[in-house]
Amino acid sequence: MAGLSTASSVPGGGVVGRRSGAAAPDREGWEATALRILEYVAYPALAGCALLLLSLGVVTWLPALAATGHALQQWRAGRRARPFVGALAVFGHYWQRLWRHAVVSTTAMVLLVANPVFLAARPGVYAAALLALQVGLVLALVPYHLALAVTAARDPDGDTGRWGPAALLFAFASPWRGLALLAAVVAVPIVTAPLAFGPLLLGATLPLLLGLRLADRLGARAERPS
Repeated sequence: MAGLSTASSVPGGGVVGRRSGAAAPDREGWEATALRILEYVAYPALAGCALLLLSLGVVTWLPALAATGHALQQWRAGRRARPFVGALAVFGHYWQRLWRHAVVSTTAMVLLVANPVFLAARPGVYAAALLALQVGLVLALVPYHLALAVTAARDPDGDTGRWGPAALLFAFASPWRGLALLAAVVAVPIVTAPLAFGPLLLGATLPLLLGLRLADRLGARAERPS
């Protein structure tokens, strides 16, 4: 009896003690995984809030996209887990370097979107050919500007004149990469539609994260010795 009493009074002893001790690491691992999953939703959503706010100026969408990409890259690298504040902090830097490109791109995209509406009401082979060309240009501009934002985000102090050529190579040197960027821009709003404000908050940030991931893989491949 004394032996049983002594054994039962030992802290953490017995089967119950061993089970609770074994379950604690599992619970901690599950909680860490859940927090990590929530982080991968919350931080891109916060970055999306900054992107929406900064894009209210209409022609500010491209510098805002680059600033958001930079903030997401800082978060991915573990240097700053504040994507909302980070995007706001660097927006002025990207605005100074990209505002001309943003004005030209905004004007071009407005014309490219308006022309198909005009051409769709015009019968004939030439109108159909021009309509197909316009749609193709719109589809090409989407991955290009996403690639431009990724390139600028990864090299904030680089030569602005090299961002455009680097973005063209990144988006179109590999057909599957350009298609992946375009597919992400199209698919993410559809997938996140069940979430409240999902397409607005995540519609651009998740494709940005994909672009940053692809750029990391491309950079690692370039640094690998042949």
